[in-house]
Amino acid sequence: MLRFLSTPLVSLLLVGFLAGCGGEQPADDSGSDVQAGAGDTHIEAPEAVDPPPPELLIDRDRLSIYHPVELKPDLSGLSAEQREMLGLLIDAGKIMDDLFWRQSYGDPAPLLASLDDPAVRAFVELNYGPWDRLNGNEPFLSGYVDKPPGAQFYPEDMTREEFEAWNNPDKRNPYSVVRRLESGNLLLVPYSAAWRQPLMQAAKLLREAADLAESEAFANYLRLRADALMTGEYRESDMAWMDMRDNDIELVFGPIESYEDQLFGIRTAFEAFVLLKDQAWSERLARFAALLPALQEGLPVPDAYKAEVPGTDSDLNAYDAIYYAGDANAGAKTIAINLPNDEQVQLEKGTRRLQLKNTMRAKFDHILVPISELLIDEAQQQHITFDAFFANVMFHEVAHGLGIKYTVDGERSVREALAEHQSAVEEGKADILGLHMIGQLIDMGEWDGELTDHQVTFLAGIFRSVRFGASSAHGRANMVAFNWFLEQGAFERNDETGRYSIDFEAFRRAVDSLSNRLLTLQGDGDYAATGAFLEEYGQMPEFLSGDLARAGQAGIPVDIRLVQGKEVAGLQ
Repeated sequence: MLRFLSTPLVSLLLVGFLAGCGGEQPADDSGSDVQAGAGDTHIEAPEAVDPPPPELLIDRDRLSIYHPVELKPDLSGLSAEQREMLGLLIDAGKIMDDLFWRQSYGDPAPLLASLDDPAVRAFVELNYGPWDRLNGNEPFLSGYVDKPPGAQFYPEDMTREEFEAWNNPDKRNPYSVVRRLESGNLLLVPYSAAWRQPLMQAAKLLREAADLAESEAFANYLRLRADALMTGEYRESDMAWMDMRDNDIELVFGPIESYEDQLFGIRTAFEAFVLLKDQAWSERLARFAALLPALQEGLPVPDAYKAEVPGTDSDLNAYDAIYYAGDANAGAKTIAINLPNDEQVQLEKGTRRLQLKNTMRAKFDHILVPISELLIDEAQQQHITFDAFFANVMFHEVAHGLGIKYTVDGERSVREALAEHQSAVEEGKADILGLHMIGQLIDMGEWDGELTDHQVTFLAGIFRSVRFGASSAHGRANMVAFNWFLEQGAFERNDETGRYSIDFEAFRRAVDSLSNRLLTLQGDGDYAATGAFLEEYGQMPEFLSGDLARAGQAGIPVDIRLVQGKEVAGLQ
């Protein structure tokens, strides 16, 4: 079977890029002539052909696995200028949403126009295409084959071997797409050229928002981010983002995470978060960034695997989400953020951790509590608390700053060495080191929670996130943790009740041993060994699959869908 939409082709290229490729013009099968332009490069889809109406391949009950949640935080304390600025930022986010569609699937218009059923259309929009993100990217509409692991970042007929043999020093640029010329050769096209017009519009909106910003640091970031969209150089704006402290309104914006590139884990996807800082919660969290060096020293690995000193200019704040777009809104919703991803910025300035309190609370109330009532032993359900859930997520984000960013031999970044395996390993590392850090902080007298609360809530969190499926780095990471803990005797399952109970001492030992294993895999940068580890521990046992099926039969949602926008937020 053929997909309804073929990969977009390059119809206009920058002169500089043509020179770098021997001056060869790309193919354009749309029937139009290739025109010369002054740096105005874009990608054209072929002429649309009306597809036959697709049929639903899944049970209709699956269309309701997302619980609706309104993003309607209290904006009463904002000035008229700030409220106007929020509207501009949401408008800019909509552009990121459209660009992510094109990175993940292509032009969505023909697909969406073919759908008469509102529930099916909503499910397509949640998945940004006809592939179920929480079921291993299986197609759920007729007429579609498996989703290309490289999405629309690469030609679908390109092999890993062809890419590795390609003699282009910039081929791993995370802000570029790979296209195929008529001759069959590969061509690298920067995002700033591939989607020049929409990025120009997004940059214009960011600059207009900057003129309304009450925080000068935030205004500076918005202007630098606007410049970065046009140049493809993001480091300066990342540095400026790290310097912000006095802004009530927050924006995460641009091509950031590489989860969508499941071929190499290189290309970044467009996204946006528009957020409002919760000042009271943020004050409670501010002191933990200063403890990072001590926590790094306490990691359960040899010194070579913790030799880097994490930046202490990091900050940790809580927010209410107003708007998600693009990669951030696809499938399972992010509830915490740790950025920037640039290793040099991390080493020089650290990272910022953003806890999204309203969406986190929604997942706790509507998903984690019901699934714990079904699967956790009744005697341990008292340990399920929102404070433990919040802290587990928070220290997950803090833990992204620990360990090392470069292999112990100093030759490569961990991201480059582990390629598409890095996302799952890094998420698993953050999960486990977060728990390890909580134990350290309790021992240091810096945290007054009960470790047992964090452990039981963590296990319930595994049941929540493994339902995201193998295509999710977070889901795969939690599956690895589940199997490791099972092997180490950290918990046991009562076969009669189908409920789980934790051995608290064994659980803490398993946290330390898994921390050691994941940090060592990253430090060694051994691609083959990491792949074998994920394959061994990433499989779902049959009994767990049955337990999760019971959760579905009980009507427990898998994740949330966001009811959002300017009207919902009260901005129009």
